[in-house]
Amino acid sequence: MDTLHLFNGSFLFQDNLTLNSLSDEMSAFFVIRCVVPPIYLLIITVGLLGNITLVKVFVANSAMKSVPNIFISSLAAGDLLLLVTCVPVDAARYFFEEWIFGTVACKLIPLIQLTSVGVSVFTLTALSADRYKAIVNPMDVQSSNAVLHTCLKAVTIWLVSVLLAVPEAVFSEVVQHHIGDNDSFTACVPYPLTNKTHPKVHAVLIFLVYYLVPLSVISVYYCHIAHSLMQSAHNMPGESSEHAKKQMGTRKRLAKIVLVFVGLFALCWFPNHVLYMYRSFHYGQIDPSLGHLIVTVIGRILSFCNSCVNPFALYLLSESFRRHFNTHLRCQGQSGLPRSTSYFQSTSALRMTSVRSNLRNTVTNSSLANGHSFKQESAA
Repeated sequence: MDTLHLFNGSFLFQDNLTLNSLSDEMSAFFVIRCVVPPIYLLIITVGLLGNITLVKVFVANSAMKSVPNIFISSLAAGDLLLLVTCVPVDAARYFFEEWIFGTVACKLIPLIQLTSVGVSVFTLTALSADRYKAIVNPMDVQSSNAVLHTCLKAVTIWLVSVLLAVPEAVFSEVVQHHIGDNDSFTACVPYPLTNKTHPKVHAVLIFLVYYLVPLSVISVYYCHIAHSLMQSAHNMPGESSEHAKKQMGTRKRLAKIVLVFVGLFALCWFPNHVLYMYRSFHYGQIDPSLGHLIVTVIGRILSFCNSCVNPFALYLLSESFRRHFNTHLRCQGQSGLPRSTSYFQSTSALRMTSVRSNLRNTVTNSSLANGHSFKQESAA
């Protein structure tokens, strides 16, 4: 792919010419052919393991099925889509100096890639809005079908992301780019190579819709959140119930998690956006320098790393997720224990059923008496 902006398949011909012009430099050849593909493989492996485990933890534990966790699961699904489509295709370009995947893939891959980016940034915006409501309006009691409404919102985000990415599939095409009189190679481009205006408009829209506007909205939400937290710190009376203090602390931790997610997204995607803008406003001009190639590779690796880091950030920041994650790993490790051991564990579990049931009923009644449930905040 191109810069692999995950936005389109453009500028492949620029990267190929850059690689060709550096083919005599052994250091560049070593970095490109020997170092970068293993990094991509590591990103794919770590990203798949982290995000799949995250989704399994949320699905397997009913206590983790909350509004924030549904959005986080949708975010993980978008990262998985990116890892299984974008990274392998981009890795292939280090071994093949032209587009080898055909016309269908030329239209489908940019659609999938831009959909994934849209899901990520729009879900982060929805998460920020959810934290805003939870902290600024803490007395609002969520309806019993809040989880269902959140699932509908997540599905809507996916549909909107797909619709916004459709033009990528419509305009992308495979072209034969000629170099001199005899040389040529195949490239997948999102618009005609002779069109000088389309690349600039496309780059500006991508930057606005998928970066600047969502992050600006998120910033406004978090400014209100910070203001509300400062006010609550001054106004909360000393005799406030322990339940209210614990609930507010939980919501603060969740807001911090979402803010970290947003910060990682902004940091990892900023170089790619800058590079894409630069190339779009210098469309058709070739930069064969080693520095340009290094910046391109770093930008790609950073954008891909963003699809790996969220599970680790959640593990470090969320005690609840860390506990369920460790339990999940222990269960996986114990699945190979001898049958006799499993039998004794099952027998012990049966003996404790009545006790656990009584405890569960007690906790449930206590929660209902207080008029709140911490299930909605279980990600913290």
